[in-house]
Amino acid sequence: MRYTNKHKQETRQRIIATAGRRLKRNGIDGSGVATLMKDAGLTNGTLYAYFPSKDELVATAVADQMRAQHENIVALAAPGRAGLEQMIRWYFTAEQRDTIEDGCPNAALLDEIARSTHPTRQAYTDGALVLIDGFAARLAPNDPPSARLKALGLLGMMAGTLQLSRALTDRQLADQLLEQGIRNAVALLDAEQHN
Repeated sequence: MRYTNKHKQETRQRIIATAGRRLKRNGIDGSGVATLMKDAGLTNGTLYAYFPSKDELVATAVADQMRAQHENIVALAAPGRAGLEQMIRWYFTAEQRDTIEDGCPNAALLDEIARSTHPTRQAYTDGALVLIDGFAARLAPNDPPSARLKALGLLGMMAGTLQLSRALTDRQLADQLLEQGIRNAVALLDAEQHN
């Protein structure tokens, strides 16, 4: 039975979406082809009808996760400082910390992306640049390129703080760290306004 192009595209997107969630939950190395395809409700061999390799699926899923983070958070935030604070306060929540598979791909995958293939690292880099450009446009609306490095530092601080909060077994300390993350990020914004 031959499938329509629409069915093929829907199946491909389902593979990408379920892979993105699984990769964030179990990591790139902890997610085998069998598990990734089972999540999509498909057999192992079906992967190769859509992607030449697991590495290609990983790169595509990382790009998709970064695109979704931009579309669902950064692009919807208010302009200027208010938008940055909105994103910061959303990011440093217990829900964001505790639902890894629905959360930030930066905090979930950075350590593995650094050791991944060039296409995966490039997909991440391209997505991160879109995110930081959204931050920079809010940091310096009249000259976003001038704030790009500060925006990258903000993204790094946010992802690192969330990673550390996830790693702590002391829930109270982990919650306090999220609150401190908000204060640190806002302090960075305040410092930027004074420069």
